[in-house]
Amino acid sequence: MKINVAIVEDEKHYNNALKKIIDYDADLHCVGQFYNGNEAIVNLVELKPDVILMDIKLPDMSGIEVMSKIKPLMEESHFMMCTSFEDDDHIYDSLKFGAAGYLIKGESMDRIITSIKDVSRGGAPMSFGVAKRVLNYFREEKSVINSHLNDLSKTEHEVLELLAQGLLYKEIADRKDITIDTVKKHVGNIYRKLHVNNKVEAINILKKH
Repeated sequence: MKINVAIVEDEKHYNNALKKIIDYDADLHCVGQFYNGNEAIVNLVELKPDVILMDIKLPDMSGIEVMSKIKPLMEESHFMMCTSFEDDDHIYDSLKFGAAGYLIKGESMDRIITSIKDVSRGGAPMSFGVAKRVLNYFREEKSVINSHLNDLSKTEHEVLELLAQGLLYKEIADRKDITIDTVKKHVGNIYRKLHVNNKVEAINILKKH
């Protein structure tokens, strides 16, 4: 069975070039070409292609906005960004709103074909520079989390662990043989040191660690 592919790309020559190489491959079939976000939104939900090649800069809205609007209605479809943008904000927003892959324009047509097949099988193809940025981001995030957790005192860390286990303030007070007011003071310090506003955010940081 062929992999059905749709293209959302406003530059007509590049859009047609993508269609040509997709239809040339025996395993792929281009089921739609769209040149702006509104066209894509109206048609993609009905088409439900296996893979959508999505540009970010479109005349009426960003490809990320298009994806964020229709991705919840197309859980079986895989979005792969194909764009000239290689900055952190566009990469992370794309991944956050559901992109399964991210290619930079300029990749060889062979690489694009391989990536379409890869993403249709559940892979996450990315251009080299993009993958490097993503890895660096998570390394930096982990380093920041570790730094914040290291700022906690031994007691604060123990209180956070007990919160993560689902204990109430009174239960923590009994376990630690301290007053509830002291527990509240420790929790306030934990929030301040971890730069969070509530228990859920604090526990999430502990889990990430």
